[in-house]
Amino acid sequence: MDSPDFMEEDVGTSSRNEKFENFDIDDLFEDGDDDGGENMQKLKEIGEVNLNNFCRKAATQFFNEYGLISHQINSYNDFISNGLQRVFDSFGEILIEPGYDPSKRGDGEWRHASVRFGKVTVEKPTFWAESDSEKKERKFLPRDARLQNMTYAARIKVEVTFQVYTPKLIGSDKFKTGKDKILEKVIQNNETEEVVIGSLPVMVKSDLCWMKTDEKVDCDFDQGGYFLADVFIHFSALQVFIAQEQICMKRLWLVSSPTWTVAYKSEVKRHRLIVRIAGLSRGEEIKGEKKVLMVYFLSTEVPLWVLFFALGVRSDKEVVDLIDYDNNDPNVVNILFASIQEAEKFEGFRRGRKALEFVDESIHKTQFPPTERMEECISKYLFPTLEHPTQKAQFLGYMVKCLLLASTGHRKSDNRDSFRNKRLELAGELLERELKAHISNTQKRMKKTLQKSLDDGRPIQPVAFYLDPSVVTNGLSRAFSTGAWCHPWRKMERVSGVVANLGRTNPLQTMIDLRRTRQQVLYTGKVGDARYPHPSHWGRVCFLSTPDGENCGLVKNLSITGVVSTNITTPLIDKLTYYGMDRLAEGTYTRLDGNEKVFLNGEWVGVCETPHLLVRKLRRMRRKGRLPHQVEIKRDEQQKEVRIFTDAGRILRPLIVVENLAKIISSKGETYTFQSLLDDGIIEFIGTEEEEDCSTAWSIKKLLRSGDGTHAVKYTHCELDMSFLLGLSCGIVPFANHDHARRVLYQSQKHCQQAIGFSTTNPNIRVDTLSHKLFYPQRPLFRTTTSDCLGKPWYPLGHNGVLPRPEFFNGQNCIVAVNVHMGYNQEDSLVMNQASLQRGMFRTEHIRSYKAEVDNKEEKRRKSDDPVHFGKIQSKIGRVDSLDDDGFPSIGADLQSGDIVVGKCGESGADYSIKLKHTERGKVQKVVLSANDEGKNFAVVSLRQVRSPTLGDKFSSMHGQKGVLGFLEAQENFPFTIQGIVPDVVINPHAFPSRQTPGQLLEAALAKGIASGGTMRYATPFSTVSAESITDQLHRAGFSRWGNERLYNGRTGEMVNSLVFMGPTFYQRLIHMAEDKVKFRNTGPVHPLTRQPVADRKRFGGIKFGEMERDCLIAHGAAANLYERLYTLSDSSQLHICQNCKNIANVIQRSVPGGRKVRGPYCRICESVDDIVKVNIPYGAKLLSQELFSMGISLKFDTRLC
Repeated sequence: MDSPDFMEEDVGTSSRNEKFENFDIDDLFEDGDDDGGENMQKLKEIGEVNLNNFCRKAATQFFNEYGLISHQINSYNDFISNGLQRVFDSFGEILIEPGYDPSKRGDGEWRHASVRFGKVTVEKPTFWAESDSEKKERKFLPRDARLQNMTYAARIKVEVTFQVYTPKLIGSDKFKTGKDKILEKVIQNNETEEVVIGSLPVMVKSDLCWMKTDEKVDCDFDQGGYFLADVFIHFSALQVFIAQEQICMKRLWLVSSPTWTVAYKSEVKRHRLIVRIAGLSRGEEIKGEKKVLMVYFLSTEVPLWVLFFALGVRSDKEVVDLIDYDNNDPNVVNILFASIQEAEKFEGFRRGRKALEFVDESIHKTQFPPTERMEECISKYLFPTLEHPTQKAQFLGYMVKCLLLASTGHRKSDNRDSFRNKRLELAGELLERELKAHISNTQKRMKKTLQKSLDDGRPIQPVAFYLDPSVVTNGLSRAFSTGAWCHPWRKMERVSGVVANLGRTNPLQTMIDLRRTRQQVLYTGKVGDARYPHPSHWGRVCFLSTPDGENCGLVKNLSITGVVSTNITTPLIDKLTYYGMDRLAEGTYTRLDGNEKVFLNGEWVGVCETPHLLVRKLRRMRRKGRLPHQVEIKRDEQQKEVRIFTDAGRILRPLIVVENLAKIISSKGETYTFQSLLDDGIIEFIGTEEEEDCSTAWSIKKLLRSGDGTHAVKYTHCELDMSFLLGLSCGIVPFANHDHARRVLYQSQKHCQQAIGFSTTNPNIRVDTLSHKLFYPQRPLFRTTTSDCLGKPWYPLGHNGVLPRPEFFNGQNCIVAVNVHMGYNQEDSLVMNQASLQRGMFRTEHIRSYKAEVDNKEEKRRKSDDPVHFGKIQSKIGRVDSLDDDGFPSIGADLQSGDIVVGKCGESGADYSIKLKHTERGKVQKVVLSANDEGKNFAVVSLRQVRSPTLGDKFSSMHGQKGVLGFLEAQENFPFTIQGIVPDVVINPHAFPSRQTPGQLLEAALAKGIASGGTMRYATPFSTVSAESITDQLHRAGFSRWGNERLYNGRTGEMVNSLVFMGPTFYQRLIHMAEDKVKFRNTGPVHPLTRQPVADRKRFGGIKFGEMERDCLIAHGAAANLYERLYTLSDSSQLHICQNCKNIANVIQRSVPGGRKVRGPYCRICESVDDIVKVNIPYGAKLLSQELFSMGISLKFDTRLC
């Protein structure tokens, strides 16, 4: 037998008994077993500066290869390559039986059918288009889906084998085979064809997307990772999966509440098994012991000892040996004895098949028992990955041992908040589960339809006739539109919050949405420690980026270098066997005898006599590229276990391997990629469990200091940079470690996502509902390691350098002075230089699109001899002065509030035109006419509006210092320096003490030195230069050490007595503008029932005036204003009151003597028109009295003359 390929790479033979005989044992320690002092001496010779440069280049290569959204794309690609086929293979052979209706039976035998899914293929998206009077199939690009309001999807094709047969009885041998009848199929029809079973949404920039290989770039900022789905709104929405934090199903689950329990978890309910220490009632106590071991399996509970004997164990001693509990704890001994006594209730369970019969009897008493025999149930449902009953019994004994160790305090219970017990579910896992549910519905419909054909004797159609592709297509579309997806293990429930709309205010917000994670818990009440940071979050999720409110701590963001693993399909059992593991024996029980257990993805696969050599060898092979780099290897010396994980959803992060770091000497001057660094073992991916055994240096400086006598710490790994522990939005904040955490949170979660930048480079082929663009975006003067590593190896001046990603910084550099200016900048207000705004500072473009669908059915088209000229026919809805004859405004037309933006007329002549609502205005930028895949035509009109900052607009620095514009000051009235520099923004000095943001002052001082020619440019969190270095740089440039300057009053020309701190600071203009929020009204639309003003601003509604506002006016004594607000401008009304009976007098038409009829107030109770007065009353009070009157309650009113 030939040895596998991986064995040929090593020195040695494939013989099972000689696996360690033909290579030197020292070869295991080849990579770094030299003296630690010698290795550290080599690193010191390289130097701290060179090592830091290497870390920066390595991080740059990491981002070039993996990017920021590789976890989204890799998960989807793995689903297309492997997961899609797994979904169809899981259905196996689908059998369809006839309905056995005697009235529909034909002349022959009953016909049966079987369907089996085969190979699945997915085509790249295409569509049919007419060109030169012929139809051609063309590429379907994301830009086409956006403009045509369609879902960017590809067709799923599957090979289906379809058989129609009649069963023929050939014998019966229940004694030997256990089957009453042995049937043979008489095939009547057998065909295999490729069927389209539905459409699958395609992730942009995935393997199925044309944009991955298309040379024509759609947008320079677009990195993909999202879906374009028609979700029944005005435009195709950009949908993104939020990574779901779920409990890991690949390991045992130990909990102590409400009772000690160990669970074998699975998504399939019948595969789950729970062993728990159950309490007995007072009358059932066994020799004083109140606890016994019980097993919950297949919806029933049986004693542990009975299940052991049902698995083929022959004696109590074998059970105790399988449990293998070493400590002679009397409590454990009592529990075991009590468990034996509990099993004695089933008399004779130790003899023959009695135990199996007892388990079978218990299971068949449940509400939905399985149809298989008990032996088949155990083989199919109990630990399905293990084949032989002895292996199942041995794993059950291991579960009991874990439970007993945890109950006696020798093993910790599992923490649900630790990432070692969690997995992230991304597009692959979520789509696989959702698609499986919809294909299940498809096959149920197919069964129902096909059964009718089998019963009636009708000719059988091709299988494509019975498989409805709209079930899968509409089901996935509905899931994307509602955001509700299948629950991981509760089949009848759906989970919300899985899909969200992708924000596109700026590219940074888009990237943050793509890197978001979510933990599903109930928001009602406390959720324990789920909201708090956990040590396992270190380097994997950002400990600052989380929203405030009910989602605080539940919605997180991946750290910058966080990578989510994909499922590794490479088989590892043979490699583990070759490197020293003994497989579990079949038919006999594997004795440990001091050996350590080896687990692969939670399944016990073998034991090892030399686990330290096994782990060392595996890690060495991983560092040489002979094992997948995402394999996680953990040795638990306390529990004597070696755990290896290759499943998807683990968060990994790259760390430098200290013992191999000196290898960079040999690669000096050579270009390398991140993959080559992984193959050389210089850098490796570390998982949560494996990092528990690592000693990681925070920086190169810490690593080099570890060789000193005073810091004798042997580090195994080193961080690439400390700022990589943060998320993307936090890692680019300058001096973030100097600011209060709450302010950094505000910047990372709110302000950076609301800042106006330049969201896209293809605005001409987009019709977004709402977008903002900054006219003159700039990048800040400072730099951070994160922005450099994410940048491009290019510099505008031509010399070597890196251009940081400009799209992640959305704002401009302003000269900011910290001073009080005439009281206009109190309470976080800003005073801005009006001349700076006139020169274009913070000038933005506001684009809003309006869509109108056209109903183009043949029977509703207007006759050709009755045309409609929209621009010449006046409309009751609004002004039509800017419309052309086709109903659309011309390009460049200036539209104001109340103008019609799209003219639309119905068949009956009704006017359905769309007009601009209150405060909406702009110039027409583009008019787009298009149609979707359903044949519906629609039109989109985009309006452009240029906005300069006005009073009330919101601004923010990168340190959470937000404020609104309070005053625009002329430049000649602003203070100026002796060089003639006039500040652009003046902020109040009271903004710093309570907010604790000295980082902004350090940013201004550093930027001031950079603008003066300084060489220190980096403001990276956790590795910033000292304040003394910044002040020295300022001093060398000729400024005051602390950034203070002497100013002169712009109004009087006098020198200001106090020194003012001033320097360049990066400020952002946010999307919150006064023009979008201004709300005013005198009279307007009212609610038809209460006759009070409506609430919506766009409907020209009113402002809410509640009880607290009323109390304020009462306190001020403004009675007239209060009367006007609550009555005159709200629901003023009049009512007639009879002064005699004090009831309401109705206005009716009545007859008077002489035959005349008059209309006026009349009291029906007094039957008189005398003593009736008219009073002023709110209509809400009148409505209340009428509603009470309908209930039989009459109100009386006292009237007084005012």
